[in-house]
Amino acid sequence: MAYSQIRLKILPSVRCLFDKLVQVKVEGLAPHKPVELRSRLVDDRGVTFKASALYKADETGQVDVSRAPSLGGSYTGVEPMGLFWSMAPETPHSKYVKKNVLSPTVVELEALSGDTGEILASETNERGFMTEGMKRIPVQEGRIRGVLFIPPGKGPFPGIVDLYTFGGALSEPKASLLANKGFVVLALAYYGYKDLPKNPKHFDLEYFEEAVTYLRGQPEVKGPGIGITSISHSCGMALAMSSFFSGIVATVCVNACIGNTVLPVHYKDIVIPPLTPIIKNIKMTDSGLVDIRDALPDPCWEKHKESLLPIERASCHFLFAVSEDDHNWNSALFAKRAAERLRDHGKETLQVLTYPNAGHFLEVPHMPYCPSGFHAAVGQNVVFGGEPKAHSDAQLDLWGRVQEFFKSHLI
Repeated sequence: MAYSQIRLKILPSVRCLFDKLVQVKVEGLAPHKPVELRSRLVDDRGVTFKASALYKADETGQVDVSRAPSLGGSYTGVEPMGLFWSMAPETPHSKYVKKNVLSPTVVELEALSGDTGEILASETNERGFMTEGMKRIPVQEGRIRGVLFIPPGKGPFPGIVDLYTFGGALSEPKASLLANKGFVVLALAYYGYKDLPKNPKHFDLEYFEEAVTYLRGQPEVKGPGIGITSISHSCGMALAMSSFFSGIVATVCVNACIGNTVLPVHYKDIVIPPLTPIIKNIKMTDSGLVDIRDALPDPCWEKHKESLLPIERASCHFLFAVSEDDHNWNSALFAKRAAERLRDHGKETLQVLTYPNAGHFLEVPHMPYCPSGFHAAVGQNVVFGGEPKAHSDAQLDLWGRVQEFFKSHLI
């Protein structure tokens, strides 16, 4: 068939929010002919991510990715969003980075002849982060540094602090997408951003207390209860905030450690030292990556209890998401210890979600999977664990459950 008769469609629209599912279709192909679909994006650091999958046109000359199985490539089987979540970086150990949520992530899609490699059709999917009417307000209030996202419509709305760090700086995608669901979200930086210290000697919990007070004081925020969402190291900050601050009612921790890690945490006259890694427990993978899964000791052991975060003091509800193949640390053990500690103090306030074969960085839906990357505290590339398909499924499930959790406790 002529090139002009072949069309690659993205439905319902070529523009959507990043967390939305789209339908990818190719029409006008020769019946039963092989066709290769390719996807490509370039992140805000200039790193290229790619995926490909081989399909076979049906008797009408159509490939509908939401119904037809991939026969090979980056994934196999029926995977409606496979061309998105299976994208891998050309530069090894690179995590997808989106710094500017004012512009969409642009995903280029192509259909190629499975016989000749000729490009038959192409289209672009613009995956945005802010719905029309949303406000994005840079925050520089006292010591506080971050970005406030306010949804459109008549408030007030529940308020959430988003603590997300990957080697410092600030990440806005989750905060902006969560704000689209009807929350005022403060994406809070706590080191390595603007004039915040790049290499702090400790973390001052009173800084986070100022941020909660700031958020609660916004006219668009429905108080008095505030939510927190966190991942990896920032879970320690979230657990400390929940333990020491009043008015925190719902806290999400994605792959948390219940002991303090990396740097001391100071709050008034309290100092919580970090856990000391057990160096002999650090391993190397066959591919030469550092595996630190078992490097941190159990913070509930008597000799490590000074590093244990006092979550029994918290009056909030907790949602812990646990990736069973997390290789950043043993998040399954830490969630178990958290449940035991709360239960020992008469509190049944912890819900645990467990995801088999998922890795450390559970992000928003359809985010490219990150199996390994540079770890700032280790100073080397480490393995983060997981399997792409299971990890993607976990991201999609968790995203809905986080929204339900906040709505049930904040609204």
